[in-house]
Amino acid sequence: MFTGIVKELGLVRRISGLGGVYKLSVEAKDIAGGLNIGGSVSVNGVCLTLTGKDKSFLDFDVMSETFRRTNISKLKIGESVNLEPALRAGDPLGGHFVTGHIDCVGRIREIRRASDNYSIEVAFPWEYKKFVVEKGSIALDGISLTVGSVGDGKTIVHIIPHTLKVTALGSKRPGDEVNIEFDIIGKYALGFAE
Repeated sequence: MFTGIVKELGLVRRISGLGGVYKLSVEAKDIAGGLNIGGSVSVNGVCLTLTGKDKSFLDFDVMSETFRRTNISKLKIGESVNLEPALRAGDPLGGHFVTGHIDCVGRIREIRRASDNYSIEVAFPWEYKKFVVEKGSIALDGISLTVGSVGDGKTIVHIIPHTLKVTALGSKRPGDEVNIEFDIIGKYALGFAE
């Protein structure tokens, strides 16, 4: 379980594939010391198990299903990724409950600047619209955000400059993909209502 509050921007150092498992190595100077092998880490919103660690380098095994269904398959060496260690009992919950189980991949359609904030329009498969509620929560690449508005197969989120500075969203451009996890509480509520 995570909160969607990014703790560090890591750098992709290696991606390799072998059989049905891919290896991902990320440089993370700030959070590495507090992590243990076998622990969960959110990498661009994807819950991955830490399988190796050497000083500030974190190693993860990524199943081919995860590789195929997330934007991890599009990562390049040297690219920034959002990192968040798993939530611990007693930690502040500054964002919202984020599981790290990606629902779909969306595509950034437009980035607009309006004075001190930015609006990002993200398109996603239309069948997920029922999970998006105006003023509700959504996680894009593991970042807890508030939904500004909802349309058919798209949403707009508003971003403050601080969020752009401390997350990988600051380097995204129209056409880039983002991992989307819809609000878990909303998904459960809809599941019980059906």
